Amino acid sequence: MEKITSVVHWLCYSYYLYLFGYAGLFKVLQKPKMMTSMLSLGFDKTWTIWIGIAETIGVVGLLAGVWNHQIKNAAVLFLFPFAVGALIAHFAHSEYKHFYNALIACILSLCLLLTEKHFKLFL
Repeated sequence: MEKITSVVHWLCYSYYLYLFGYAGLFKVLQKPKMMTSMLSLGFDKTWTIWIGIAETIGVVGLLAGVWNHQIKNAAVLFLFPFAVGALIAHFAHSEYKHFYNALIACILSLCLLLTEKHFKLFL
């Protein structure tokens, strides 16, 4: 069972890294399609770039997390609000075509934390 959990964790990690990696870089590099999409959600160029920078910082934390699980957990906790915000923004503007990646990012955030053996949440 532990091996299956580990495989699930790293598969989730890989896709999570991919989702936030391209989203952050496309915002920072100001890809026209991303900029148009963000503008339709109400984010101007400045906000889009800042969101992209923050997401890219989270991705760097995810990459550093390969060697240090605490950094990876912090990066997931840092990126989770961006996933929730993207989901809410896409729902609010009826962009159902694009909300799937945001929904997947929300689910993957929880999956990564639940399958991480070095993460515990005390309430």
